[in-house]
Amino acid sequence: MNHNRTSILQTKIPQLIRQFYDRVDQLVAPIAQMHAERMQCRKGCHECCQDELTVFEVEALNIRETYPCLLSETPPHQQGKCCFLDENGSCRIYESRPYVCRTQGLPLRWIDEIDEDQLAEFRDICPLNDSGQPVETLDPEDCWTLGPFEQELASMQVSLNGFPLRRVPLRSLFQQQ
Repeated sequence: MNHNRTSILQTKIPQLIRQFYDRVDQLVAPIAQMHAERMQCRKGCHECCQDELTVFEVEALNIRETYPCLLSETPPHQQGKCCFLDENGSCRIYESRPYVCRTQGLPLRWIDEIDEDQLAEFRDICPLNDSGQPVETLDPEDCWTLGPFEQELASMQVSLNGFPLRRVPLRSLFQQQ
């Protein structure tokens, strides 16, 4: 890919990511509302905010472009929890938090290939939100389905540089400044 096209795409990434996040947030909202009684996720809850989370390069680029001072002038949160947590357990990049963070806590479902002939559906939910109807018995539309939006991020990634998909550890963003 030529350098000029890559530069143009990089300048558009924050706008494309913002549109992507807005769409995800709109689709997540009714699912979160449906499960409001079971959801324990609140400001300062950071049980899901673990180290070793990775994001697509397009999301990493968005964080670098949006929070350069945070990355260069403040230390990451201590090892073991997400590097973007503050001392109170709140997210320092909440408005631009990655896709994975926008869906955490919800009942999640995904399809995985067990072998070459067989697919299986899997489900999970944060243990803090596990009260109420068992996640395995929910209607599929009452869960956030993993896959389609990850594929959209993957497509954005490929359009950015045309290289194989690579995920970036969030903690490494502090080290790259």
